[in-house]
Order: sequence, then C-alpha cells, then structure tokens
Amino acid sequence: MPTVKIAATDEELLACSEVILFLRPFLQKDELLPQIKEMQAEKYEIAYITAEDDPSKVVAFAGFRHMNKLFTGVHIYIDDLACLPAYQGRGYAGLLLDHVKALAKSEGLRSVQLDSGHALHPAHKVYHRQGYHISAHHFTQPL
Repeated sequence: MPTVKIAATDEELLACSEVILFLRPFLQKDELLPQIKEMQAEKYEIAYITAEDDPSKVVAFAGFRHMNKLFTGVHIYIDDLACLPAYQGRGYAGLLLDHVKALAKSEGLRSVQLDSGHALHPAHKVYHRQGYHISAHHFTQPL
C-alpha cells in the first residue's frame, strides 16, 4: 500500500513537477519551485504519493493550505489534487483526501474544502464518496 509523504525539500517539491504540470499545464517547470516557495509562506503544503515500483516517481499529489474565513473559521483548503493518468483508479486521490482529513481532525478543525471544475464528473464522484458535498458555486471574474 502506498504511503502519503509531505514534500519538505526542494528535491521533493521538484519531484512533484510532472504531476503538477499534468494538472496545471499552463505553468512553466522552471518557475514551479519559486512559486511553490512563495506559496509555502502562505502555509501551502504538498502531500504526495510515489509509484510502488519506482519510489522516485511522484504519481499523485495534493496541494493544500490552512485558511481562516469568517464563514468557516480555520479549515484546510485543497488547492490542487491530481493523479497521473496511468495511475488513476488505484485510490490515490482517496488516500490523499484521507490524509488531509486526518490532519484537519488532529488539529481540531471543522472542515476541509476544495473547488472542482464544473465538468470534472469523475473527480466529483471521488469527492462524494469521500463525504464531500456541494455547498456553493465558485465565481471568477477575469481582469
């Protein structure tokens, strides 16, 4: 059974590049580390899972942070969650969601939240199975 690890070093963060770029193909690989380091100053963390047959290959990740809002109080918000296509269907997303949930519970938080693209129905099935429910619509105004 794969284990969830937290990316603590630059090398571990860079090992997550392939799966991050799969999820966010508009990003540039050479700009990832500086951006993640900046986000870490805002309490962003990356949890990841490696391939069982190749511990150097990161195949799934979740990027998350602690947030505090008037509406929800302190909670964990999952910014990013992805698994490389060849490794999908193995329960890795569920393992990452379980990890974040356990972290939130251990800290006495009341919720874990995330947004998901409107048409990402396979992901929605995973979230529903994990006990998430749709509580709002997320609106964006490009500038």
